[in-house]
Amino acid sequence: MQLFDSHTHLNDPAFLGHEKAYLEHAHKLGVEKMAMVGSNAEFNASAIKLAHQYDDVYAVVGWHPEDSKYFHETQAEVLRNQLQDSKVVALGEIGLDYYETNSPRKIQRRVFEEQLELASKFHIPVAIHNRDAFEDTYAILKNAHVENFGGVMHSFNGDPEWLNKFLELGMHISYSGVASFNSAHDVHKSVQATPADRIMAETDAPYLAPIPFRGKQNEPAYTLYVVEALARLRDEDPDVTGKATYENAKQFYKVNDDEKN
Repeated sequence: MQLFDSHTHLNDPAFLGHEKAYLEHAHKLGVEKMAMVGSNAEFNASAIKLAHQYDDVYAVVGWHPEDSKYFHETQAEVLRNQLQDSKVVALGEIGLDYYETNSPRKIQRRVFEEQLELASKFHIPVAIHNRDAFEDTYAILKNAHVENFGGVMHSFNGDPEWLNKFLELGMHISYSGVASFNSAHDVHKSVQATPADRIMAETDAPYLAPIPFRGKQNEPAYTLYVVEALARLRDEDPDVTGKATYENAKQFYKVNDDEKN
């Protein structure tokens, strides 16, 4: 089974100095490709560095809502240059977080909108972070005409009603280990309702480890367990789910099987 971890943070300090070992473990469990996601100046730079260091690792760069108060013209200029890097495949993770963050909501919305303008200009897809901000996230994406450049709802945790609204915007939907949690009833229903050509799988490592590793440090190799959870919910053979999530991620990020650094 070929797998694609569509959203991971191997550039996180939790993996520092051991990236190669985690990549090797991921490959043993069938994870052939992964998107390394940034969130601020430091993590964007490390995502690009790792992407150039390893084949089949790609970088996603952008400013997370938690870091949005530090995003000014200097950072915007750096980001514009990074978006032209050969291993950068998307802009993210960007969006809104109304749960617990030090960045005011007004600033989050402004920075979100500014980055969507960059995505439109460079015609590059976006990876969206949304926490307790469905209404504003949807409204801003709709206003930005995300259908023109593409987007994925990272670690989607909404119900089927919200699922359909984002699908209508032409977006892909990515599920993390949360889909394996017994209590995540809305997510389960959304997994079952997601079209086969829009579904993606991710770990969001080192966060959100799937069962049977819940509560422990997550890693890209556990994409396998996310896919198995999705397959159970969709009443599919894991090979079918794995192939769909792999091909969808390749299409979304516009990468090929034979690409090398």
